[in-house]
Order: sequence, then structure tokens, then C-alpha cells
Amino acid sequence: VCNLHKDSWFLTFFCFFFFTMDAVKGRIWPPGLKFDTCGLNSCDVLLLTPLIEHPSLLCGCGGEGETSLELMSVFSQCPPKWFQLRSQLLVALTSVLVCSSSRASQDFVELLLGVVQDPGDLSGDQGVYCVRVTAWECLRELESCCPGLLTQHLELLAGLRQRESGRGHQGAVLLFALTLRNAVYHLTQDPHAGAENLRALLGANTSVAWEADQDLRTCSGSDALHSVVRGPMGSVPTLQTGPDCKELRGVVSSLLEESYLLTPLSQAALLHRLTELVAMVTAVSPALFRAQLLRLMGTFEVSLLHSTLLLKAAFTDSLFSAEDELFFLRRLLVLSQHPLLSSAHKLFYIHCVLRFPENRPISFSDDGLPVLLTPQLASVLVPTVFNDGSTLLHRLHLLSLVHLEEGEDSEESQGVAFLYQLLTALLHMVESGATTDLTVTFFRACFLFLLHFLSVERCLANLMQRLAQLYLRHAHLAQHLINLVDRVQDRLPESDWGIGLLTALQEVIVQAPPTQFSSHLKVLSRVAEEEVIPQQKTLHFLFNVVRSASSSACGRDNWRLGNEVLVVCRRLLVHGHLDRLLVPLGDILHHMTCHYGDTDIRDHARLYHALLTTLSRDKLAGVLTEGGTHVKKQTLCCLMAESEGLTRALTVHQVEGPVLRLTFSDPSFSSSFPLTFRLLHVATPTPGFDRLYSVRLHFRLTDRHYESLSDVSVPCLFRERPPPTLTLTLKPRHALPTTLYVSALFSTEDGLTWLRPLPDLHITFRQTLLPVPVPPALRLQVWEGLWEEFEGGGGMVSLFCCQLEEACLQALIQEHFLPFLVSEVSQQEVKVLHFLSPRSHVLLKLHPQEDAVHFHIATDTAQLLPYVNAYLRTITSRGHTPSSQDHAHSSQDHAHS
Repeated sequence: VCNLHKDSWFLTFFCFFFFTMDAVKGRIWPPGLKFDTCGLNSCDVLLLTPLIEHPSLLCGCGGEGETSLELMSVFSQCPPKWFQLRSQLLVALTSVLVCSSSRASQDFVELLLGVVQDPGDLSGDQGVYCVRVTAWECLRELESCCPGLLTQHLELLAGLRQRESGRGHQGAVLLFALTLRNAVYHLTQDPHAGAENLRALLGANTSVAWEADQDLRTCSGSDALHSVVRGPMGSVPTLQTGPDCKELRGVVSSLLEESYLLTPLSQAALLHRLTELVAMVTAVSPALFRAQLLRLMGTFEVSLLHSTLLLKAAFTDSLFSAEDELFFLRRLLVLSQHPLLSSAHKLFYIHCVLRFPENRPISFSDDGLPVLLTPQLASVLVPTVFNDGSTLLHRLHLLSLVHLEEGEDSEESQGVAFLYQLLTALLHMVESGATTDLTVTFFRACFLFLLHFLSVERCLANLMQRLAQLYLRHAHLAQHLINLVDRVQDRLPESDWGIGLLTALQEVIVQAPPTQFSSHLKVLSRVAEEEVIPQQKTLHFLFNVVRSASSSACGRDNWRLGNEVLVVCRRLLVHGHLDRLLVPLGDILHHMTCHYGDTDIRDHARLYHALLTTLSRDKLAGVLTEGGTHVKKQTLCCLMAESEGLTRALTVHQVEGPVLRLTFSDPSFSSSFPLTFRLLHVATPTPGFDRLYSVRLHFRLTDRHYESLSDVSVPCLFRERPPPTLTLTLKPRHALPTTLYVSALFSTEDGLTWLRPLPDLHITFRQTLLPVPVPPALRLQVWEGLWEEFEGGGGMVSLFCCQLEEACLQALIQEHFLPFLVSEVSQQEVKVLHFLSPRSHVLLKLHPQEDAVHFHIATDTAQLLPYVNAYLRTITSRGHTPSSQDHAHSSQDHAHS
């Protein structure tokens, strides 16, 4: 198994199958127990589900014979009251045998025949009756998949058909008709077969029957599996039996009489088989179906009407007269617009009208309508704006075919005029702000109208102008118009209507107000693909867009707009008449190179300008043509181009190893709270990342202590050059320590874009401490006022103690507190004032004692006390052996904590 199927799930499934078999067998007949004492639950039936649904997978290794024998053994041991399990066992056996060539199939056929003809099953027990119905369906499935398997049992099946009643009768009738059809088909393959062979077949003479142990795989792959009446009638195999064929005629007549007792789907299946049978035996007249026609053409059942169409296609005027044909066509037209039918049924009937099999067809094309379908008859299917989208389009297609022969100046051109009025009504609804579905329906209707009435120039010219005005009011419909042009040019390459629409759109765009640039540039990009359209107006529009984008503040960073302009420039670079566009196109690219605000857009405009001025037209086309090898190397300039095939170039790749890092260049902060750092390459170089372009650093906060940070851009970063110094401005809500997640997006020399997380940036408490923003002469006065307020109950007061020598204390003050001192160092008490943006203060009073140094702390923000304590522990422990104890008390109750 593992050699044949490498997937692990298959091995699991296969093991589960054998567990299923063991469980079923052990559950049904446990050792030492009788059937009466062992109950049945739904689990036993469900265990067979994997085998029913995946027989070829579970039994595809040559084990189908053993599996079928095991299942038949289990079936024989089941008591009759377990009808659910018995039925599922029959279905499982059928599933195993139809996908294999096992000779155990004959044993199973005998088992099924024994079930359907067992007289004990006629007692009326519903459970036993269900098993017999399942057996009929299993026999029919075997015969369908292996034509000719039951040929030698044809007489037995005929007798059982007469004896059966209820649902079992339906299965018997269908099985008998299928077996008879397959047997006659095999006779048609023998050139020497004739009336005697058919008579012997109906009499169940085994001398003309097939061997029971034939190779089922060969049979199942034969042409007998295909319908013989769904192709051209000249390809139907026939059996020459002469005029005398009353036995087969009697069988067909009896089956037709019994068809009234079947369900509509079963009647349709029976009629299909009998149609094939009568088509293959030419001695049987199709007039046998004559008595059924009125009932079949007057039904509402879709399956029966489809069978009637098969009869019409198979026998044409041999069965249907001209009056019958007209009545059937009218019937289909009535059903196509019947108010009680669903939309799906109506669409099916319209399709039947379009493919109606005529008695004497003029042409065999897919779009050929029946000759009897006149404009008067088709008027019942006139589309309206109240129809749903699918119904409207199908009716429009049918009416267009009906009026296709009418010219622009024809006396009967009212039909074409009405269809154009329908388009106009839909256009008015789209102009008023229709839904997406109605908009799509309108453009599809336009395509159908163009497809059929390309010669009606007056309507087409007016439609072109109306579409251009529609775009002027609703520029978001640009993609719909482009798709319409593309489809028209694909189906009607000889028409210049698409070129005319693009020219009209170019006219309205250059005259439109300077808005909706994205839609306008998308249309102009499509206009630039047509060599017959002059591009001077497009270039004038591009220059105005670039000039306004470069001069406006919002346009300097409009990367999307710049890419859309570059897409149009790219199309113009490969234009067939580039020599006429050389100077204005060069001016546009040069202006973007010098004045456009986005660095990436300037770089790519510079590249296009260099290509335009240095390469010949042929080389330029080779570099920029869609699908060329160089197209895949371009990145951001073609990000907005649709269908450019730049999957790899436009993908942001993850870098495996580290490339960049950030280091602080100045540990201090100014009053505006800027954070200054340098962007460096890592010490260990990574191949291919020594030269980086368009580096964009993204910062993400881990808490809500600070305002959101904007990205920082670096045009280029080379390892051999000095690292750039960058400034990140922090706007704190609460000046507390935090961590910033940093990632870098950049491009490399090979044209690919990469994304790499950088090491986290840790903002410490020391870095949040700022000098108080007041003149130095007033700082002591501010300190004293704040200290008095905090001690009086307006803040929190704490005490930090540690052992420090005099020299160490002086060094600590010089290193950490010098920018924040408000008193002289030589005084008995040293006073320090820290400011934390936006409105917090930390005051320190250093008082040396005999046994320790006391750091008196006062602040207006209680959340800062743990950070102040940790900060003092850190700076007093460097190079010393502190023995500190922390005493904190509130200024209100002076209780130690």
C-alpha cells in the first residue's frame, strides 16, 4: 500500500477500512451470541459509509474480490429485520464491484436476483420491501456501468417486471428497458446480426448471449455507455431486422403503457431508453410514441419535456407533424414566460427554443433559430427592465437573433429600435446610480447588442457617445468600459467600434475637471495600447496631472498617483509611433524626475527617461514588452499596472538573517522629546544587502503611553558610507518606560522588495528625564515651590537610603544629576529637579548622613515612584556595594510602607 500510495492519509483511511470490516463482522455476529440477543444501532450502518464513498481508494490494490466476498458473507448472516444494514451492504457491494474487474460480480448478481425474486419478500413487510427495492437499483447500476452483464437474464427480468408492484415495479421496468437497450446495442456492433438474433434475444436464448464472466472493465469502457441519440442521427448504429419485428414492437408498447405508473424522472429515463431502442431498430416505427405526445408536450415536468425534445431530435418528421412542431414551439414559448415557474425553469425553456430541433433545419449552427419562430411569436419574450439580469440577457439574445436579418433602413426595423430603447432605459438606470448587478447586466446587454447589430451604424454611434457621457458622470465604471472594449475586440476583430469608444473616452477625459485621476489614468493606459489613436491629448493630460501633483502639498507624497502616471508612460514607451511622442513624453519624465515629491517615483521616472533617451525603439520594446525577461525585474513602478506578470517582483520577501540595527547616538533629550539614533548595517554582512534603497522604518507601540509614530524614510543605505542619523519625535501621554517594535521595508539592487524586523527599541526611565523648561535662574525657586506643595499633601514623598563614600557621591552627582541640579554641589543638601513630559515632576534632595546618604524623593505622580526607586538602585550600585533600604511614606499620614 505504501509503495502505491505515498500519502499518509491514504494509509490511515485504508487501516480504518479494515477496522470497519472487522467491526461490522464482529458487531453483526459476535462469537457465542445469537442474532436475537444482539441489537443494531446506526453506527453499524455508518461504518459502511467510507466504503460506499471511496471504493476505488480502499479496494484499489487487488483486494476487491476478498472485500466483496466478506461483505456477501456478512449479508447472508444478517437477519431480515436488519433491513437498513442489509440495504447498505448491497450498496457497498455495488460500489466495490463497479470500480473493479472482479469475477465475484457474478456471485453478487445471483445474490441480487435471489433477493428480487424471493417469494418470501412478498409478505408486505416494509423493511424487507426496502431491501428488494435497493436490490433493483443495484442491478440497474451494475448494468449501467457494465453494459450486457444481465443480458442472459432478460427473460427472468421480464417475468419479474410483470410480478412486481409499487416502487419495486418501477425499478424492474427501468432495469428491463436498460438491459434490452444494451443488448440491442451489442447486436448492432455485429454486422451479421439480424432478426433471428433479436428474436432469440427476446426469447433469452443463451447462444446469443454474452458470457457471464466477461471482463467488466472492457465493457464499462465501451461506447455502449454513451447515448446514441444525442449526436447526429447519421451516427446512430442500426440493426437490420426486416419488416417483421412484432416481438420488439410489443415489448416497447407494453413499456409505454406502464410508463404512466412511474414518477416523472423515471418516465424520462424510460423514454430515453426506448427512444434509443427504436432509433437502433429501424423496423419499429416511431409512431408508437404518437399516443404519448399530447401528454408529454402538455406537461410542466422539465425532465419529461427534455425527453420530448430528444424524441423530436431523434425522429423529426417521422413522429412530429408540422402542426405538432408549431404547437411544441408555442408551448415552449409560453413556458418561457409563465409566471408560476422559477427563473431557472424559464431560462431552460429559452435555451430549448434556441436549440429547438426542427423537422427540416436550414442550418446546424449553434445560433440558428427555428424557422417557425417569427417576430410575432417571439414577441411574448420581449425583455423589460423588470426582468432579472439572467432572464433579460437571455431574452435579449433570442430577440436579437430573431431581428438579426433586419437592416438599419428596413421596414421591419422596429424590433432593433425597441432593443436599443431597452439599452437606453438600462443606461438611464445606471446613470441614476443602479446596483452592481444591474450595472453588470447593462454592459453585458451592450455587448450582446454589439455582437448582433454591428451593421446598424446609427445606433452604434449613438451608443458610443452615450457611454462616453456615462463615464464622465460615473468615472468608477472605467473597468467595465475597458472590459467591454476588450471583449468586442476579441469577438469582432474587424470592427473599429472599440477604437471609437476609446477615442471618445479620451476626449471627455481631457475636457473633464481635474478629479478622478485614478480612473482617468486607467482608461488612458488602455488608450495608449492602440496605435491608431493619437496620443497628444493623453500626453497633455499627463503633464497637467504631474504638474498639479508636484505643486500641491498633498501630491508630493502621492505614491499611488505617481505609479498610475508611470503605467501610462510605460505603455507610451512601447507605442508604435514613439518618434512622434518623444519630446513631450521626455518632458513629462524629466519633470517627474526633478519635481515629484516621492523618491521612489523620481527614481523610476529617471530610469524611464534614461531608457527613452539612450535606447533605440526596438531595444526599448524588448526591455518593456509584457512578458519579457526584464519586466520581471521591475518592482514598485509597475505595482499599479494590472496583468503585468510581476508576481515575484511585487512580493515583499522576508529576510532570514539580520541586516540592519538602530543605535542611540545621543542619550539625552531636548524639550521637544526627540530620540536621535543611527541606522547601521549589522557587523556580520549578509550577501546581497550591502546596498539598500528606499528604506522605510515602521515603529509600532507596545502600550498607550505615547502617541502613534510616523514612519521614517531613508533614500539609500550603503555599508561603505557613514550611517545616517535619524530623529524620532516622541509625544508621551505618560512619560513611562516603553518598548518599540521596529521593522524595515527596503529594496535591493536586484529589484526585489524585502521586509525584516529590527531589534526592539527600549526607552528607559533615564531617557524620559528632562530638565525643567524654565530659565536657570528660576529653577531653585520652582523646586522650592513644588517641594512645599508636595510635602503639604499635593504629591507623594518617599525616602531612599544607601551607603556611599564622599568621593563616590560626588562622582554620581557629576555623572547623573549635573544637568538637573538647582543648587550648588558644595552645599550640605543637593537639590535635583527632573521634568517628565507632559506634566510630571520628580524632585530629589540628597542629604549625606554619618551612616548613609538619604535621597528624599517628592513627585506629583505616584506611578513614578517604583521607576525612581529602581533608577536610584541602578546608579548607586555601579562600582559600589550598596546596602540600601527603601522607606516610603505619604505626606498625609507619614506612615512607613
